[in-house]
Amino acid sequence: MARDLPASVTPAAAAPIFPRLLGARFDNLPPTVRRLHVRPGLQRWRGEVEVERGRGWLSRLCAWATRLPPAGRGPIVVDIDAAPEREQWTRHVAGHAMRSTLRAERGLLCERLGLVEFGFVLDAADGVLLWRVARVRALGVPLPARWFDQVVAREFERDGRYGYDVAAHLPLAGLLVHYRGWLDGA
Repeated sequence: MARDLPASVTPAAAAPIFPRLLGARFDNLPPTVRRLHVRPGLQRWRGEVEVERGRGWLSRLCAWATRLPPAGRGPIVVDIDAAPEREQWTRHVAGHAMRSTLRAERGLLCERLGLVEFGFVLDAADGVLLWRVARVRALGVPLPARWFDQVVAREFERDGRYGYDVAAHLPLAGLLVHYRGWLDGA
């Protein structure tokens, strides 16, 4: 209830991050995608993941800086702690924890992964939630967004499950990571 919010938080600001950034487009997303992005508090999702990683030294360095999961195929557990001002995501893959913090800023979804912060533009069309890079900072230093044109995340529903496909390729480094799979909410 709005009366339980601190005086500095308006009801609109208390809305979950993804519906707030997408507006009416959020309602056109499949039910499993909407459910993952609206539940407050701590939630746990379990599923399967397949991870491909780049093999060059620059690719490995970038993957280390962003704490990307190791290559392989197997189970994944995703813990999401959602509050109106931020979300903490922890993806558990093969004994590795990939943590990120998400928040809304000036119409962008900002995600901090290790030493890097991305600013994503979100779009929703044809049942797919699409994340595209608009801004990147490494250790606080801005990097050219065009370097990240081939970093794309997609969320969708397949066979009644939440599905995801995240691919990151960079100039000079090539493939950083491509991970895809599905999750079921608990």
